[in-house]
Amino acid sequence: MTMASTTTATSAPLSRDEAGSLLGQTMGLVAVTAGLFALGSYIGRDTSGGWAILWFVVAFAALLAMNFAAQRSEQLAVGLLFGFGLSLGLAFAPTVGYYMGADPQALWEAGGATALFIAGFGVAGYATRRDLSALARSLFWALLGLIVFGIVLVFVQIPHGALIYAVVGLVIFAGLTLFDFQRLRTTKDIRAAPLLAASIFLDVLNVFFLFLSLFGNNE
Repeated sequence: MTMASTTTATSAPLSRDEAGSLLGQTMGLVAVTAGLFALGSYIGRDTSGGWAILWFVVAFAALLAMNFAAQRSEQLAVGLLFGFGLSLGLAFAPTVGYYMGADPQALWEAGGATALFIAGFGVAGYATRRDLSALARSLFWALLGLIVFGIVLVFVQIPHGALIYAVVGLVIFAGLTLFDFQRLRTTKDIRAAPLLAASIFLDVLNVFFLFLSLFGNNE
């Protein structure tokens, strides 16, 4: 799951203080959203798959609404972001609950690997001066191809297919993380924090579950 920025750039770049404020605000929103995701995963740990599908629909609706709300009300966009994180937590609760019971160590390993992954590629993306827009466009199509490959894996047994899916997915999200953190440095709209936070949170979430599929297959 990824999203493209829908913010509107202003004519003047942000000052250093504004850029620092945007960085702090965005990462704070990411942290709160991740916390709400964890809360949702705990609350919904005993729910059925039918409820998970419903919460996926709610999360998707919140994400769409956030794109429309961002330029009209930052407070509404933040509220939708938090609802998005909580809804995704409820949607993924059965999966997280399964690992909590069957292989809790995989959860800790995936969490630690995700933190290192996002920190490393995030810092690199924020610092790089090379324009990564063209790379992001290529990665978007690669991500669509990965989704198709994942659907094929549901119906066709491919040797080491899950491993291939996870490794290729991590490569794709390494590039998307670079791009999203570069946008965090280069954006010219201070109101972009909720949308940037949503995009980075989705990077974190996808990377976490890709690592979880790797560590969970170690048993």
